[in-house]
Order: sequence, then C-alpha cells, then structure tokens
Amino acid sequence: MIGFAKQSGGDVDVASEPGRGTTFTLYLPQVEALATEAPEGLKPVLDAQALRVLVVEDNLDVGRFCTQILEELGYATVWAKNGEEALAEVERDPDRFDAMFSDVVMPGMGGVALARRLRALVPDLPVILTSGYSDVLAREGTHGFDLVRKPYSAAQVAEAFQAIPGRRKGEAPETENRETKSPEAKS
Repeated sequence: MIGFAKQSGGDVDVASEPGRGTTFTLYLPQVEALATEAPEGLKPVLDAQALRVLVVEDNLDVGRFCTQILEELGYATVWAKNGEEALAEVERDPDRFDAMFSDVVMPGMGGVALARRLRALVPDLPVILTSGYSDVLAREGTHGFDLVRKPYSAAQVAEAFQAIPGRRKGEAPETENRETKSPEAKS
C-alpha cells in the first residue's frame, strides 16, 4: 500500500494508539476522469478484427484501468490476477489469445518468466510487458519483449497494441522495445 501510494505521487499517514488500533490514511493525487472514447487520433478496432488480450495484473485498480482501456478500444479481454492463472488460461487453449499485456512484478511467477514460458508454448503470441519498477528491469531486462512503462495512459496502451493485428497474421514481430511513461497507472 505504501509503495503504491508513493509511486502514484501520493503518501500514507499512519496513526497508531496502543489498545485502540492503527489507522492508515492513503493520499492519492487527483486525476482527470477516463475518457469514454478512444484517445484522440486512435480508433477502436473493428469488431471483425477484435483481438482477445490476456491481461495479467495483480493490482485490482490497475487491472480494471487496463481492461477498461482495451475494451473501450474494441479489444476483448480476459484478466488473470497472477502469472500462474494466466499460464493456465493459455494452456487450456493456446490459440485463444491474440496478445498478452502483463505486469512484470507480481507475487509468484513474474511477468518476464510468464512471457518466456508463453513464448515456448505459443511462439507467435505478442507480449507487452508493463512495469513501474526500473530497478527490476535494470537487473532482469525485458528479454526482447515490448515494454510500456507505468504509469501509463490510455493513449500509450492503445499505441502499444496498434502494431499487434499484423503480428498474428504471419508478420515478423518488431524486435525494438517501445517504452512509454505517463502519470495515469502505476502498481
């Protein structure tokens, strides 16, 4: 909780009184409401082209934010709360998903390990990783997967997914990592 507040530009106040308990007050910065339309200049995909995206995020608020962005852009989403759950979803039907968008830092199997396992199962599955922890990425790197840095905006997520439809139709994936940053989502 404290890490989430600090990463989001907020703070936590803790007051404790013996025999009475502890109160945590979480302060988060106010942000603009999410747009109800696709970000300016970015169009939702057509129904016939809709991709099914596996979203892997252990933080409830960030998971909701991300799936809402993708659904507003016309993508179908399945949300897994951890790497193990995501792996089970893909193993059940390896051709079910057109892309994966995964947090890097999660309890249990992290996003990089999950992406590597999925690459072995479904080699042409596009994977986009997301993280706000630069120290983890400095140690482990992205292993060639695309990266959207947290906090991210709806426009940055949409931009990351714009290149994906052609990838599943036999085109070679780009090898360059795309990194973006904005103050809207963080975990």
